[in-house]
Amino acid sequence: GRGERAYDIYSRLLRERIVCVMGPIDDSLASLVIAQLLFLQSESNKKPIHMYINSPGGSVTSGLAIYDTMQYVLTPVCTWCVGQAASMGSLLLAAGAPGMRHALPNARIMVHQPSGGARGQATDIAIQAEEILQLKRQINGLYAKHTGQPLPVIEAAMERDRYLSPVEAQEFGLLDQVLVHPPPRGEDEPRLVQKEPPSSPSGSPQVPSAS
Repeated sequence: GRGERAYDIYSRLLRERIVCVMGPIDDSLASLVIAQLLFLQSESNKKPIHMYINSPGGSVTSGLAIYDTMQYVLTPVCTWCVGQAASMGSLLLAAGAPGMRHALPNARIMVHQPSGGARGQATDIAIQAEEILQLKRQINGLYAKHTGQPLPVIEAAMERDRYLSPVEAQEFGLLDQVLVHPPPRGEDEPRLVQKEPPSSPSGSPQVPSAS
């Protein structure tokens, strides 16, 4: 049936060391992705894993579970943004192996601070608010680590929803290369053309302003 064909497609992709992070990130998706990463590492800890991301984000803890596994496995994880990598999806994109973080030309990337819907007694709300602030500091630190941006720049960029094109995301340090040409006829591998970000007068890459 139709479901069986879909299952076979994803099984075939897994044999090619391709993992898909598609849709909202929740505990169910995180469990599947983590299991696939661990399985592929057991098959080979040298051949890269290709992670394709098309996600609006989702649960912070579920996203961090995937993130930690990506950092834990010895296998280099090559990330690809197709469609969108928003919220936690953008962190997973940035967390790929250095030099192996990619986006297709019409993808969109979005970063912002974590949000929550605290409910209950006043004391419980205060506890949850402090937890969200702690997660905000933690996530800002991770973005700073993977982008190479100073922490104050990350904090300013994360204050509100910040949408970026692939080239803007490359300039910001969220990814390394933008795919601008399909695979040539007769070749399996896509042709990557790295667009060098424009240089500021000081010679350093331009960073999107926080205003």
